[in-house]
Amino acid sequence: MTTFQKLCLISAAASLLVMSVPAMAQDLSFPMRETPRPETTNGVPHVQIDVQAIPELSEEMLRQVAEFPGVVLGATRVSLPGAVGFQLAGDVSIAQPQAIVGGREFAHLHPDGSLHASLHPDTARAAIDAGWAVAHPWADQRTGWEGFVMIYTPMTEAELDVVLQLVRGSYTYITGKLLPET
Repeated sequence: MTTFQKLCLISAAASLLVMSVPAMAQDLSFPMRETPRPETTNGVPHVQIDVQAIPELSEEMLRQVAEFPGVVLGATRVSLPGAVGFQLAGDVSIAQPQAIVGGREFAHLHPDGSLHASLHPDTARAAIDAGWAVAHPWADQRTGWEGFVMIYTPMTEAELDVVLQLVRGSYTYITGKLLPET
């Protein structure tokens, strides 16, 4: 085998490994959510019914997400007034552009504490099955949106930990980059 052929094989293997990182990074096991699933609207705007955020938990979520590399918090580009968009800076590459609903916003936090986020479809299914999320009404309307979900409002610090795990998974899925462990 020539040096060129060896380099091609190494390059191909490296490409396969890099492409699989987002899938490997998705944690598909979540504890069952203990609080009841909130009711949500069936259309857009897609919101929870009769759920209030716990301000301290929302603030902690925003604090942690603001520390993600290349994430800028600001007014949402795709949701209701008062929602906070989790925008990727222009220098952050996007591995799954088809999964982003608008602009460079990979998720957003609603005033009621719930979030919409784009997850790997397998992660979305696991989160739904464990009671943490519900598919967005548009999730089946466009290729790439299969993992677009509403993540329910965290009601305890333990629930916030799981919700942040899902938001981290969204970042990894969209960017193809693993976040450092916290």
